[in-house]
Amino acid sequence: MSVVVGYVPDATGYLAVTEAARQAQWRGTNVIVVNAVDGSGYVRPTAADERDIDALDAKLTADGVPHEIRHLDVGTARAAEVILGVVEEVSAELVVVGIHRRSPVGKMLLGSTAQRILLDAPCPVLAVRAPEA
Repeated sequence: MSVVVGYVPDATGYLAVTEAARQAQWRGTNVIVVNAVDGSGYVRPTAADERDIDALDAKLTADGVPHEIRHLDVGTARAAEVILGVVEEVSAELVVVGIHRRSPVGKMLLGSTAQRILLDAPCPVLAVRAPEA
């Protein structure tokens, strides 16, 4: 069993990883960090670059958290589908997602990765939100 966390390189994503690490330590398990990248690659703000991934790896290692970081290409799938695939693959006991404030129109046009995970995850989901900047 593992704790899976969807990661984007912002304050909310960092908070999600921090909470996932805390939950994993409390549960005596590991963390699987998932950063999903689409065909746009690193130009999207949700895509972590090598520096982000290296810093995250160093932080989790320094904190003594067993972890794996998966930087996955979503192809034609949505990020939520990729994250949920990892959740099912590892039989995760918890998923941690960061949430952002979005307008109703933004939700309608773009969908919501966190919402899809909340609705479709086969295990408990913990949603976290960083304070607004």
